[in-house]
Amino acid sequence: MTTVLIVDDQPLQRYGFHLLLDSVPETDVVGEAAHGAEAVRKAAELRPDVVLMDVRMPGMDGIEATRRIVAAGGRSRVLVLTTFDLDEYVHAAIRAGASGFLLKDARPDELLAGIRAVASGDAVIAPALTRRILDEFTQYVPAHRGDAAEDPRLVSLTDREREILVAVGKGWTNGEIAARFVLSESTVKTHVGRVLAKIGARDRIQAVIFAYDHGLARPNAD
Repeated sequence: MTTVLIVDDQPLQRYGFHLLLDSVPETDVVGEAAHGAEAVRKAAELRPDVVLMDVRMPGMDGIEATRRIVAAGGRSRVLVLTTFDLDEYVHAAIRAGASGFLLKDARPDELLAGIRAVASGDAVIAPALTRRILDEFTQYVPAHRGDAAEDPRLVSLTDREREILVAVGKGWTNGEIAARFVLSESTVKTHVGRVLAKIGARDRIQAVIFAYDHGLARPNAD
């Protein structure tokens, strides 16, 4: 059972999401919030697996609420949902620590699959969209990147784990990584889990940011 907190300033939107999530047995809506400050408070109180987060809301917006929920270090992962397909929202949400980003015109099955993915610690953005976002994301990467040779998190990685991190940074799926390195997908999943733990990343999206920040990934790299 995946517990979900719905955050949206539109009552009708919250009602629609609630109906959808109530229609499947594997999700349980534990609460709703109409603005960012309420979302932060309820996330701390209810400790949901997933926070379904709107972006534009009165007062504290969804980006700042995401940042505060993630910074609190709790179990909740944030899936951002918005009607605005603007790059600055995607980048800001990912930088704030969101584990995924979907538009509100996503199909119900896509939303449910996204919630499951985020709850399991994976990224919800589809591989093709991930690559497009990452290409654009490099515009927002600081000019000064961390020295990969000196970062103790990278030093702790084995050669194979470093290869896996580079592949994740390129937006490859577990299946693509398995095919490239002639590994089983279960082995790749194990490697990815170890990489995330060693670099202190909550999910693949944060691992991608880490790879870009340390110069291990770049736009349109093969």
